[in-house]
Amino acid sequence: MKLSSAVLAAILLAQPGIAHPGQSQDELQNEIQQRAEYLSTHKRTLADCADKLKARGNDAILQARRSGKLENLRKKRSIDTSLINARSFEDVLNKDHHSNLTVTPETDDPSIIFTGNASCMLTPETTEGPYWVSGELVRENIVETQEGVPLTLDIQVVDVNNCEPIPQVYTEIWHCNSTGVYSGVVARGNGNQADASNLDNTALRGIQLTDDDGVVAFETLFPGHYTGRATHIHVLTHLDATLLPNNTVTGGNITHVGQFFFDQKLITLVEKEEVYASNTQTLTTNVQDGIFSQEAKNVDPVVEYVLLGDNVSEGLFGWIAFGVDTSASRNVTPAVYLTENGGVENPNAGAGGPGGPPPGFPTSPRPTTTTTV
Repeated sequence: MKLSSAVLAAILLAQPGIAHPGQSQDELQNEIQQRAEYLSTHKRTLADCADKLKARGNDAILQARRSGKLENLRKKRSIDTSLINARSFEDVLNKDHHSNLTVTPETDDPSIIFTGNASCMLTPETTEGPYWVSGELVRENIVETQEGVPLTLDIQVVDVNNCEPIPQVYTEIWHCNSTGVYSGVVARGNGNQADASNLDNTALRGIQLTDDDGVVAFETLFPGHYTGRATHIHVLTHLDATLLPNNTVTGGNITHVGQFFFDQKLITLVEKEEVYASNTQTLTTNVQDGIFSQEAKNVDPVVEYVLLGDNVSEGLFGWIAFGVDTSASRNVTPAVYLTENGGVENPNAGAGGPGGPPPGFPTSPRPTTTTTV
């Protein structure tokens, strides 16, 4: 669904809380403008790389990886593995990224499901500050003690300049929990603002290094929602970063920060489950979300998925490929620095802030603790 600039502006003005809690209208409008300017000059997406990726065998690699991952997940949860779901539609908003076919591995090629790349390219944000936490752990499982629908998210990172997967790039994701609260940040509108302990919370945040095929997989939960934004996951890439002894990363270049979205049909299904159903915040749909509307005019930022079982509560396997411009470098401002003593708020956080550690910022490393599947 394509929206005119006038319609998009009307949507934004009608929703004062459309961005992260605590973000001003000026910051939001700045973000929208930055994205619009970027998309007007950066037209290339992964759709332009499809033929080259297929020729290098990328489709076959993804098919084998993802079908094997799905089978292992179902076996792990003792779920019948005889059915695989495929999907295909055209329009981003109306496209069903879930199944409209049911096939068996014996009678149909799993490549129908797991090959190809969504035409997604990360577009720059100007509001990383409110929610990005610097110093998160390199780990695969980021669930910790949170409750919700299990989600295994398989991600491939591709360089749009040469259409090659990017190996050895640290890829970071973070998102809110099932009731719409981000860990690591104490802010107005983000859960209980009086709960200072959330500053030290690391749930649903993590980093991984892509393999030789530019792929990582995270064990997480399906994100909930909060007022003003459609359901989404943030992603960030660290090129040429260094792994520290305490299992965090430093240095290198941050190219772009982006967001992944989900089918409204899937969101509706998940929101019927607990703990999601107890969330009293207003649900913003994809069509009401200005960021989704803007990105979907050019790319498909929606995660493709299958249910692991007959009921969504048994879990999901999702996958997406996205393109980054490896020649770019961003100066990203974190909201919080995570140290061995817990979270330290950045007084310079926010759109346009100069960034950098606050005065007296602890320089000692965090302890090495990691969670794996």
